[in-house]
Amino acid sequence: MQRADTLLEDLMRAYLRARRRKRNSPDQLRFEMDLEENIMELYIQLRNREYRPGPSACFIAENPPVRREIFAANFRDRVVHHLVCGYIGPLFESTFVADTYASIPGRGTRFGIERLQQHARLCSADYTRPCYVLKLDIESYFMHIDRQILYDTIERTMLRMADTPAPDDGRRWGVRLDYDLLLPLLREIIFDDPTQHCILLGGRDRGGGLPPGKSLFTAPPGCGLPVGNLTSQLFSNIYLDGLDRFVQQTLGHTHYGRYVDDFYILHPDRELLKRHIREIDTYLRENLRLNLHPRKVYLQEFSRGVAFLGAVVKPHRSYISNRTRAHFVELLGFFGAHLRANPQPSGRFLTYMQSAINAYLGCMRPYKCWKIKQKLLPRMQEVLRLGSLDRDMTVFRLHPHVLDSVGITANNVFNALPFPTHTAAPPPPSPLSPTARSPRTGRSW
Repeated sequence: MQRADTLLEDLMRAYLRARRRKRNSPDQLRFEMDLEENIMELYIQLRNREYRPGPSACFIAENPPVRREIFAANFRDRVVHHLVCGYIGPLFESTFVADTYASIPGRGTRFGIERLQQHARLCSADYTRPCYVLKLDIESYFMHIDRQILYDTIERTMLRMADTPAPDDGRRWGVRLDYDLLLPLLREIIFDDPTQHCILLGGRDRGGGLPPGKSLFTAPPGCGLPVGNLTSQLFSNIYLDGLDRFVQQTLGHTHYGRYVDDFYILHPDRELLKRHIREIDTYLRENLRLNLHPRKVYLQEFSRGVAFLGAVVKPHRSYISNRTRAHFVELLGFFGAHLRANPQPSGRFLTYMQSAINAYLGCMRPYKCWKIKQKLLPRMQEVLRLGSLDRDMTVFRLHPHVLDSVGITANNVFNALPFPTHTAAPPPPSPLSPTARSPRTGRSW
């Protein structure tokens, strides 16, 4: 069966996906000003195998206690990333084990936490017998992904699946996808080294003072994927798919789950889990050139709780992590200090404050956090003068007269939110400064 040439239409769909939440970014606006010409230029480059990734913006994302090196691709390359993921994403998602959670529709952080709870109930016979949890992490994962191993894995899987029908429309993957287009394009993206043509932001130097395992500038030769690219999220799942099958099929563990490089195993036998740490480490070193993080090996009885994906999971209940709670406390302190120094805050500040508080309250909603919320109320005194919480303390709303005073109605409050572009924010000054910045995002008012 001859496949139709739908690349031009697919590029347009990829553009529409790439511009979500980016409508006001300068890079997107420049691309949109000559949209037809830019889409056609990409089409010709892809068809003629002439596409080459452009320069990325490199900066350090400050999120204490973690500092991450981010490579933000330009908008043209983002369109290509969405195109690639739209093509091969469904193919590889159909091959992943059920307990791979990251960057898969319907399998996000909340799904991962719920699956951990389900596995714990099954392994412990509804918490009636001892159950141990082994949680492991891979050391400097993104900076040690071997590009050749990654490409070989992708090519091998795509060729193996060529005659397999797709689950949604029944067409064989070899007919549905243009392998002659995709394989050279994947090679171009995977083997591109963004450190050779990046734009350093925020006055940083090469490496940015990060530890050797945290920067692409100091990654081993032939290794490393840029954190910040959509394709890197998919590639990271593909790279560890072999580990998933090794743990489930070779080691025989049914109570297993993984979110990127953070994974767990549940089993009633503590000694068996200790032996399998060595076997997993050996598999990673010999097959993927990776190592377990020596300081992130957690082996405890499940009743003591396990931190996973921003939550602490225990029998019959779960809580937000201490780090998430500390971030919320820090943000409330910033809001209080800013409001005391500025009795008449701007509408931009107020809309951001409402959305930020509701984001944290939304994160708490699935967990047992009533007492935590009550303890946070004294820190919200300044905020609660301008708004109120609902009965369950799950939603914060500004008072109507406060919105009227800054010319914002309740219906369009979220349209006034400031969505920042990818720029490196300088260290925030004191919250009492007239140019105060959010301690979490660096936005100023």
